[in-house]
Amino acid sequence: MSAGLLVTLCLSVLPAAAQSGDGREFPATLAGQVVLAADSIVPAPDDAPDALKSAGTFTGATRRRTLEPGSVPGMDGLRPTGFATPIEGQSLQGFSGIKAMQDGTYWTMSDNGFGAKANSADAMLMLHNVALDWETGTLDRRETVFLSDPNAVAPFPIAMEGTPTRYLTGADFDVESIQPVEDGFWVGEEFGPYLLKFDRQGRLKAMHDTMIGDTAVSSPDHPDLRLPADPASPMPAFNLKRSGGFEGLALSPDGAKLYGLLEGPVFVDGQAEATDDGRDALRIVEFDVASNEWTGRSWLYPLAEGATAIGDFNMIDDSHALVIERDGGAGLQDQACAGEPAADCFATPAKLKRVAKIAMSDESVGGPVAKLGYIDLLAIEDPDAKARQGGANGRYTMPFVTIENVDRVDETHIVVGNDNNFPFSAGRSLTKADDNEFVLLEAGELLRAE
Repeated sequence: MSAGLLVTLCLSVLPAAAQSGDGREFPATLAGQVVLAADSIVPAPDDAPDALKSAGTFTGATRRRTLEPGSVPGMDGLRPTGFATPIEGQSLQGFSGIKAMQDGTYWTMSDNGFGAKANSADAMLMLHNVALDWETGTLDRRETVFLSDPNAVAPFPIAMEGTPTRYLTGADFDVESIQPVEDGFWVGEEFGPYLLKFDRQGRLKAMHDTMIGDTAVSSPDHPDLRLPADPASPMPAFNLKRSGGFEGLALSPDGAKLYGLLEGPVFVDGQAEATDDGRDALRIVEFDVASNEWTGRSWLYPLAEGATAIGDFNMIDDSHALVIERDGGAGLQDQACAGEPAADCFATPAKLKRVAKIAMSDESVGGPVAKLGYIDLLAIEDPDAKARQGGANGRYTMPFVTIENVDRVDETHIVVGNDNNFPFSAGRSLTKADDNEFVLLEAGELLRAE
């Protein structure tokens, strides 16, 4: 029996409430929480140029160089977050993409720094091997791999072009998703968007432009795009919004295929892609590892009503995967602004933060994946008061604007973590930048859903 037919048969026997386009809601229970302070710092390597010994130099409103440490306050809209830039060292923040390893550790990554190409030229790109101690609530950083391009694989000038080490920064790539493999790491990127391959030492080995069939995909940050000198000339063409690239990157269990999931829809003739029933849809694109080529196959990921983006994506077997789906809100509803945005309330509180389970099959290539169900990250059960922060009245919530880490840990548990966008995002508190939080969730019913 094909995977697609099996999915169809299973869905046909579910109760009516379970047959919505998003599947049914399943319960999740907090089994552990790890908290890493928002202002955690990693020193730059000894051989890094002086320009990388600190970070956040260009985070002021004008993006001009600011050398005095702590002189640019972090803000989330109208709300100060209690932290400031520049900082001494590199910020261990922005965890975006995670993969559980057989030894019980996890590979994760810090994304492109301070949220934009223009302000992140001194934010080093890093991958981290970490151990999460659910009993003590602590994170042990076992190894950090700093990404670099010593062999000039990137065809454009990088920020550290004239340096011996050619470390990569957030002005070069916006790395958002990771798959460790035997000889290094595959990384999904958003500026191109590109699929990148690094060796075990973090050196760039290959860079693949994104293709959906015969269509090249490019964002406004693609380095090949140039604004015309004549204002009357046509603007350069792109078909993906800024920060719409590979937020998710999954690997088939046999290691033969990679699946890149775009964060934003591809635009065709000026219209965002959608499913036949009118739902906004994101592309999942298949890459063949042996041939180093896109296969031409893709699927559509239909967003739930109210969702604006995905946060992470990992396969759990040959045809099923976990996906984080979210809106752009942050903070809890009971602290929402009653009128105009202000410093003592959340202007756009979180309404939709989920982990969904999907099914992909050969039969559904070119069409939408099947959404089998989801858990609500704003309503996680916590009967044993495992939450170190974010818990109350038997519940734990993740009201962060960006939640960008999910993977299966075992047959009944998943790991989920936020990208805290230091020093800008404050969804847990009105007055303090979010910490990095990883949670272990008992979600056996979702993992068994068919």
